[in-house]
Amino acid sequence: MSLPTRTRHRALALAALSLTLAACGSDAMSGMDHGVSPAAATSPAGTAAGGHQGHRMPGADAAGTPASDAPAAGTPAGTAPGLSAERNGYRLTGATGTLTAGAPAEYRFAVTGPDGKPVTAFLTDQTKRMHFYAIRSDLTGFQHLHPEMAADGTWTAPLAALTAGTWRLYASFVPDSGAGRGTGLVLSRTVTVPGEGAAAAAELPAPTGTATVDGYTVTVAGTPVAGKAGELEVTVSKDGKPATDLQPYLETFAHLTAFHAGDQAFAHLHPEAKAEAGGAGGPTLAFHAELPAAGDWRLFLQFQTGGQLHTVGLTLRAG
Repeated sequence: MSLPTRTRHRALALAALSLTLAACGSDAMSGMDHGVSPAAATSPAGTAAGGHQGHRMPGADAAGTPASDAPAAGTPAGTAPGLSAERNGYRLTGATGTLTAGAPAEYRFAVTGPDGKPVTAFLTDQTKRMHFYAIRSDLTGFQHLHPEMAADGTWTAPLAALTAGTWRLYASFVPDSGAGRGTGLVLSRTVTVPGEGAAAAAELPAPTGTATVDGYTVTVAGTPVAGKAGELEVTVSKDGKPATDLQPYLETFAHLTAFHAGDQAFAHLHPEAKAEAGGAGGPTLAFHAELPAAGDWRLFLQFQTGGQLHTVGLTLRAG
């Protein structure tokens, strides 16, 4: 008996993705504009969906583990994608290690190449040359930005107000020069935001398959297994009715980023289909999911309707 058309299409998409990862030696995985703050579900205009080179986990082997990243302090070697400031000769350099609490801030940084010089040539990934993320150590305050680069290779990320605490800042990009040309990388650094409440950590919400933002309800179905490719199905509804008015955003209808509880390891979950310009999407979206570690992951889904970007966060457990 033949499979339904929808199921056949998904099976073919997953098979194609698996072949691509194998052909690239699984070096092909990595990685919103403003996101979820501790006090609100969304922030100003920001980022969206999609996923190819720069949004794949950098240098992952078959188990999704980085090949040579120097992990953040206290993180076991080889288990934390995106937690190193340097990889394959490329280094993320920040102008400051301290930012002010409670006020917008401009964070300036650069990426230097294997020759030690600032990289100024980047390939476009999901319509942008740089995707920049910020999240507090307790996985609150998510922001996704697309900074601008000056001629000398200095990038400026306009961060919304940060709460006191320790924050990790991620740069996701694809260099168009040097030995790593064409390979997606995610590098990160931490900054301190002094102030009252810096030591207070918010409790991670319990794993759940449903969350609501701006009147939209998002449901995620699927149980990821650490280190194995799988599929997550995201359904968006509004007022109890299927939402079919999702607009193209960064080439797809939704953007999904995940951070691992405890060490803030980074993962980008790839949508299985691109969005056609001028088209509408929803209510159901399929994502290729390959989380490198077991445990709780905080997911941030971004989608756009009526010209407004919505960001919703929920916790998902990988076995």
